[in-house]
Amino acid sequence: MTKKMLFNVLAVLMMLTLMLSACAPAAEAPAAPAEEVKTVGISMPTKTSTRWISDGESMVKVFEDLGYETDLQFADDDIPNQLAQIENMITKGADVLVIASIDGTTLSDVLQQAHDAGILVVAYDRLISKTANVDYYATFDNFGVGVIMGTQIETGLDLKNADGPFNIELFGGSPDDTNAFYFYDGAMSVLQPYIDSGKLVVQSGQTGMDKVSTLRWDGIVAQARMDNLLSAYYTDKRVDAVLAPYDGLSIGILSSLKGVGYGSADQPMPVVTGQDAEVASVKSIIAGEQTYTVFKDTRELAKQTAAMVEAALKGEEVPINDTSTYDNGVKIVPSYLLIPYSVDISNYEELLIGSGYITADQLQ
Repeated sequence: MTKKMLFNVLAVLMMLTLMLSACAPAAEAPAAPAEEVKTVGISMPTKTSTRWISDGESMVKVFEDLGYETDLQFADDDIPNQLAQIENMITKGADVLVIASIDGTTLSDVLQQAHDAGILVVAYDRLISKTANVDYYATFDNFGVGVIMGTQIETGLDLKNADGPFNIELFGGSPDDTNAFYFYDGAMSVLQPYIDSGKLVVQSGQTGMDKVSTLRWDGIVAQARMDNLLSAYYTDKRVDAVLAPYDGLSIGILSSLKGVGYGSADQPMPVVTGQDAEVASVKSIIAGEQTYTVFKDTRELAKQTAAMVEAALKGEEVPINDTSTYDNGVKIVPSYLLIPYSVDISNYEELLIGSGYITADQLQ
């Protein structure tokens, strides 16, 4: 082969090589790592109240719709159990803790662990106290809830116009729940002036959370106390109103009242308040027994909690509307307060059934 021929063959081979290189697919760039799915640990205090079951379910739905994984635990009103569940969530690598505490003063050590692990902590409905390691608080206007209950009694007895005097007994919530004090103080901001003037009379003389609180919001405890009040102070008097800050207590109180003849034509029920719009109490309102409850739409609280978590994790401005009320003993916890609503026989259909919170079938 001549040099000229060899040169031509080499030129053709080089051209073919270039053409094949141009046709070869480009090397694929390495795939971007998938965004890590974050986990929200949700610690609820108990399943004994349908309200907390509803809260837990609502939060699972809202957070999972946003792409989070969830770990929902109920502590059965047992403080060591709640601590162990939260510790387990931390160990398993939760990115967020949403906690409705049994006793908000008992979580300091476990929340120090959460802080050291870089976990965002949101107190849910109940304030967590005595620790700096709670980032935000999502709740309702708890003092406002109490004002609603006090106003319900004011309206139910027509205290602005009636002469009186009327007999009232007072019940408070659990002394280890900071909300219980806001509920009581809010109610007494309305009722205390009537007590001072003598238009309302507490025949037992039992006032103040140190005397009227109900540990763990236990309806059986409330019923037993109402039994004692009726037998000690009302054998020849009528009780005209009972301040009850939770539907579970109201049902127990009503059982006590019915046991001594209230609810008859001769002895109508006193004005009895409540809170949480639980199905049993709404049925009781329809039956003419319980007079009022307070509706707190926990579906909206779950949405608000998720919005706060989303913003915090993204480094955006967290939606809050209160920076002064909730001092937990170490810091003022930035909070978002939702609006509660008064419910009675005149508006339960609009507020509860109309909003889908309760179905008509549940009230049959």
